[in-house]
Amino acid sequence: MAEEKTTTKPKRVSKKAAAAAAAAPGRLRLRVLGYDHKVLDSSVKQIIDTALRFEAEIVGPIPLPTEIRKFTVNASSFVYKDAREQFEIRTHKRIIDILNPNPKIIDALTNLSLPSGVSVEVRML
Repeated sequence: MAEEKTTTKPKRVSKKAAAAAAAAPGRLRLRVLGYDHKVLDSSVKQIIDTALRFEAEIVGPIPLPTEIRKFTVNASSFVYKDAREQFEIRTHKRIIDILNPNPKIIDALTNLSLPSGVSVEVRML
């Protein structure tokens, strides 16, 4: 039996279309970290309001578990070993996903001024 070879021509994609597809990711994930949950929530609200101004689809904010780091320090330097002080640092986290972001949204989010103590990690998925 003879096998038929079928050849299909590959689709040609222009350089502009390829660049636009690479520049527009499917999802933009913002991971917001802060020590004070009230300041963190107000920053998240500011981010969401900015994204909604440009008609973006938003998933979140999703609260993640709070990371608690505890430290124990001797209150005295020499004799009084039983006298200790304990401190802790709580890091609150939130995740916001922006679906199909456009360049205007990305520019607006990069120009956004957030209070000190709040950090934002941006990842394109």
